[in-house]
Amino acid sequence: MIHSSAEELEQLEIELLLEALYRRYGYDFRDYFYESARRRILRRIQRNQLKSVAALQHAMLHDETVADELLKDLSINVTEMFRDAGFYQTLREQVLPQLSTEEHLKIWHAGCSSGEEVYSMAILLTELELYSYSRLYATDFNVAILERAMEGICPLGEMSRNISNYQSAGGRGDFSDYYHARYEHAVMSNGLKKNIVFSEHDLAVHDSFGEMNMIVCRNVMIYFNQNLKDRVFQLFSESLNEGGILCLGSHESLQSNVLNQHFEPLHSEQRIYRKIG
Repeated sequence: MIHSSAEELEQLEIELLLEALYRRYGYDFRDYFYESARRRILRRIQRNQLKSVAALQHAMLHDETVADELLKDLSINVTEMFRDAGFYQTLREQVLPQLSTEEHLKIWHAGCSSGEEVYSMAILLTELELYSYSRLYATDFNVAILERAMEGICPLGEMSRNISNYQSAGGRGDFSDYYHARYEHAVMSNGLKKNIVFSEHDLAVHDSFGEMNMIVCRNVMIYFNQNLKDRVFQLFSESLNEGGILCLGSHESLQSNVLNQHFEPLHSEQRIYRKIG
């Protein structure tokens, strides 16, 4: 007779739930870091007052509202403008000037969440007089959060932190020139939005987003297992031009044969790499 512990049964139920989410709705979390997915799933069970993972799976399969709630739980949307000021200062002073000779500058923000980082990049490019011939591609698998990013709206109370980050990153202008206040929110200017293309893209299942000069994907892959990390590094390699720049987050784990094979460190401290092959 086969005996399984409660932990083993719970893990099996979670794996089946994620398989069902993928097969029913097309969102693939099967290679996300298990403990991170588990915490979010158990939290959703508690919020919906369900008794088990199996009960959540049944509800999710038969009710798209439950599926949407679960998708929001599994999405990672922790971001802010000019987050990690040293990274943006390095881009401003050392990396982006190297790309100024490009006839057209194409930058992909993969896993853009609510858009703060892509608008930060637009500000940098504007101040370096590179924005007019740049095209920024901002993608995320979560359509709801992508729509928020397209609107370019954030709570007005967050702007003091954003302004402080901008100044620490070497900002040259008056940050208030880049947004206007509307009731309780700050709305990014249309001038920043004009060269940004927002698009749905799931790193776990979709193909390359080709011929980029730079890819920015910061603190997204900390939630991926090694198989998915290797897949995404391969996708980034295929999507970058020779000599293209890859920017990762300060908390990313970089133990990957794919990364080592195709990229060399450009600024190790800031997790910035150059494609070599």
